[in-house]
Amino acid sequence: MVIVDNDRPRDAHTLPSFADAAPGTDPSPATALDSLPQDPAARVQALEQVVAHQAALLEREDEVHRILVRVVLAGGSLHDVCDAVAGFFGGAALVTTTDGRVLAIAGDESEVERVRALPCFDRTGRLLVESEPVGERDGSATGADPTRALVKIAAGGSDHGLLGAFSPDAALTPTDVHMLERAATVAALAITKEQAVAAVEGKYRAEFLRDALAGRAGESGDAVSHAASLGWNLARPVVVVVAETDENDEQTTRSPEEVRGLQERFVRAWVQAVRARDASVPVAGFSQEVVALLPADPTASADAVMRTVADIAKVVRGDGGGGRRSFSTGVSRPITSVGDLPAAYAEARKAVHVGRQMHGESALTHFDALGIYRLLALIPDGADLRRFVDESLGELATDDSPENEDLRRTLSVLIDTNINVAETARQLFFHYNTLRYRIAKLERMLGPFTTDAQLRLTLALALRIHQMRGI
Repeated sequence: MVIVDNDRPRDAHTLPSFADAAPGTDPSPATALDSLPQDPAARVQALEQVVAHQAALLEREDEVHRILVRVVLAGGSLHDVCDAVAGFFGGAALVTTTDGRVLAIAGDESEVERVRALPCFDRTGRLLVESEPVGERDGSATGADPTRALVKIAAGGSDHGLLGAFSPDAALTPTDVHMLERAATVAALAITKEQAVAAVEGKYRAEFLRDALAGRAGESGDAVSHAASLGWNLARPVVVVVAETDENDEQTTRSPEEVRGLQERFVRAWVQAVRARDASVPVAGFSQEVVALLPADPTASADAVMRTVADIAKVVRGDGGGGRRSFSTGVSRPITSVGDLPAAYAEARKAVHVGRQMHGESALTHFDALGIYRLLALIPDGADLRRFVDESLGELATDDSPENEDLRRTLSVLIDTNINVAETARQLFFHYNTLRYRIAKLERMLGPFTTDAQLRLTLALALRIHQMRGI
């Protein structure tokens, strides 16, 4: 980006840094005057240096002001703001969301690589905002690196993220932070503009995707063409991925505004993570869920598909911070036609709900992995299932005794190995005689399941139901 100052063209990356005006220090005028020498001649010389230093800072501040005004007037993007800030400090600059996801970064390629390798970023590339102070920092007092600084990007009473400056070597002074705060105002304008545009575009995209998932998008050819006009590619095999927050927003104690903000953050995180891989992937948020149509080879194994989805989910979660809510994810079978989207969407939603029952919160489940749980989830009355478990397992249905869980585990492995005593003993690391004793005890409690195939089936179903949450 080239910024024109009257008749002087300047490249933002060639602008002198603030440190050039005051290397390593940023004294106030009062402090500088207090430290003047007593000798008249030396005092005059020192005073001239102080005045020259302050004049340089004022000139620099004025130049920064003109640059930022031109960024605003040109309708600059977040990358333009970062580009200008990187030029101010001779290093790199970035803008992140409130939870540390990088939205834009600029600077020399070597500087950007150096910054991304700093320990203030986690493995997914998220800035660890939980441990990074905002505003002025004193490295000797707080342990925070003084060669970088972060300021909030705020507008309309809301935080929109952080603007960060990274100097190659010199510590950033209070004056530098003040200039960074002025640049954050411009970043706030850019963010609100982009959010307004994204809100309108997102509304149309979400409505189209909702229609497609409900089978109301028209003929396949028309749907593919419409998707292409929105920047999406539906002319390829896909799997439907549904990510749903584990917290029930209808029963939450949060305010509607807080819930709305958390959901918007959740949607933005998924959109950013998916588009980083492929910008043509359809992805949109509805109520408590986000839906993405990820490209998938129909011949690929479910494990290969799940590895891809798991990688995206890991990026969305970051590395453990930022105030995000837990979510569960379901994945459908691959489909090759837009007309199959409604069925695949139903599969993914079923995988989310049953997967959460099977594994608890933050579950990641493929539809094909549901097995018998798909049928069990069709029974609407959980009391009936609970009664079946109590009648089939008897006292083993509860955890009143510490031994019950261990016996259920033994019973489950015995059934899974088709009553193969040697294999069960190997898997459970039991002595053969110990396992024979446990089998005798289980048969006294449950009946002759080792010889009764129907009883084994009943016990197998009861154990599966017992593993489901919320029953």
